[in-house]
Amino acid sequence: MTTTTSIIHSPGQATFSSGRGVPIRRVVVAGVGAAALGAVAASLYGVAIRSAGVPMQAGFLGASSAQPLHIASFAMGVLVCTFWGTLLAGILGQVAAHPSRTFVRVTVSLAALSLIVPIGAAHTAGTTKAALIGAHLLAAVIVIPVLNRALLGRAGGNPGVQVGGVHAA
Repeated sequence: MTTTTSIIHSPGQATFSSGRGVPIRRVVVAGVGAAALGAVAASLYGVAIRSAGVPMQAGFLGASSAQPLHIASFAMGVLVCTFWGTLLAGILGQVAAHPSRTFVRVTVSLAALSLIVPIGAAHTAGTTKAALIGAHLLAAVIVIPVLNRALLGRAGGNPGVQVGGVHAA
C-alpha cells in the first residue's frame, strides 16, 4: 500500500494531507477555537465558584497540604489538554479508519480518567472537589465536540446517525 503525502494549495491556504486523512489545518483551527472557548468558559466557571464561596485550595494526589487555586489555572489546564487533544485529533485524522469514533472514545475515556485527580485531591474540601469535577466536565463538553466536528468535516456537526452518542461512520 502506498500513501502519498502532499500539500494541497487552495487560494489563500495550504493544507497538509496524507491523501486520505482529515486536513490538518481544519483540526488545528478547531483546536485553537476549542482552546479559546474552553479557557474562557473555565475561567468564568472559576470566577463563579469563587463567588459562590467554594474554597479555592486543593492538594494534588498525595500532597501534604493544599495550595491556592488561581483562576488562571483553570484556563491553563484547558489550554494544555486541548493542545494534546488537538494533536490526538490530527494524528487520528490521518491514520485511523474511523477518526471521529476513535477520537470520541479515547477522549471521553481520558476525561473520565482525569476525574481521578479532583476526586483524590488531598486536603481538599468536598465542595472544592465537586467544583473541580465540574470544571473537568465543562472543559470536556466544550473541547471534545469542537474537535470531533473537525474530524467529521462539518462545521455544524453530523446530522446523521448516532450510536451511543458517537457518530456512526
